[in-house]
Amino acid sequence: FCSIAVCGHSQSSKSQTILNSLSASMKKMSTFYVEFNANIKNTATGVNESEKGMGWVKGNKFFFFFGEITLLSNGYKTWTVIYQEKSVYESETSDDEESMNPKKLMTIWESGFKNKYMKLASFNGENVHVINLYPTDPENTDYHTIILYISEKSKALKKAIMKTNDGTTMSYHLTKFESNKPIADSKFTFNKSKYPGFAVIRD
Repeated sequence: FCSIAVCGHSQSSKSQTILNSLSASMKKMSTFYVEFNANIKNTATGVNESEKGMGWVKGNKFFFFFGEITLLSNGYKTWTVIYQEKSVYESETSDDEESMNPKKLMTIWESGFKNKYMKLASFNGENVHVINLYPTDPENTDYHTIILYISEKSKALKKAIMKTNDGTTMSYHLTKFESNKPIADSKFTFNKSKYPGFAVIRD
């Protein structure tokens, strides 16, 4: 038997140890490639969309393809390609960007959140640690809760569920993950010739 304060501390230190291990393994990777299934749901607005996505990351560069949107960054500038609008939005890259990208998805726990170990559960036939993240500055954060599913065996992130303040739930189920494969830098640079007829709008 332990007091709430002591139990709470041991739960958070357990989750912090797991997250530190995950961060350490991510930092050792020169590149990674990820495939995922995503679902965006909001009961109030009737939104329930599922998409497949894929992303490439090399250092602070990323390329992210998801449904009708492509997001790429060379580490200095970010381009958001919206096919439906035939528009490309160019902006300076910043860490506090609201849009989700594979680099942010795989490191989101590293700053701005406190964590709590919830339980050991089963997901797709394997044991996973379930860890909740809560923003340290909830007034200025889109999410009120993020739930991470981390493999007990491989220590890899398997699923992330993000609950936003407007009632939207975004689930990302990682279906494939490869690290340290060569990726050319040109992958992360916007090439206008690949998007004929698209308007480029600079912030």
